[in-house]
Amino acid sequence: MLIVAEPGFEPVYAKPGDAGADLKSTENYTIPAGGRQLVKTGVRIAMPDGVVGLVHPRSGLAAKHGITVLNTPGTVDAGYRGEIMVTLLNTSSETFEVVRGDRIAQLLFQRVERAEFLSVNQLPESARGEGGFGSSGMN
Repeated sequence: MLIVAEPGFEPVYAKPGDAGADLKSTENYTIPAGGRQLVKTGVRIAMPDGVVGLVHPRSGLAAKHGITVLNTPGTVDAGYRGEIMVTLLNTSSETFEVVRGDRIAQLLFQRVERAEFLSVNQLPESARGEGGFGSSGMN
């Protein structure tokens, strides 16, 4: 991946075998209880066609502080060249401070397939049919 980032703010895999590379905040923020904040990472990347960047929450922030990524996973399209920014949501009852350099999310890369849509008048039958939420009868 081609990347533009301030030194020290490049995405980093914390441990061997990690799926996600940590993204860091380039600024300080205060996120009130129940509030959300668009957090700058200073990272811009160029991915090849057929690859998507997915922004996921960090499990430690979620478990310890109730901080998650609002539109999980956030989608970074291959053609996007702007700064990756992350919308953090504070689900706790306490204010949360983000300090410049804090790891705030994870960036995962995945291959994607583009669908070819074929218009039809009716879809074929399936075992599930039109059953949606709760259709399996299981709790």
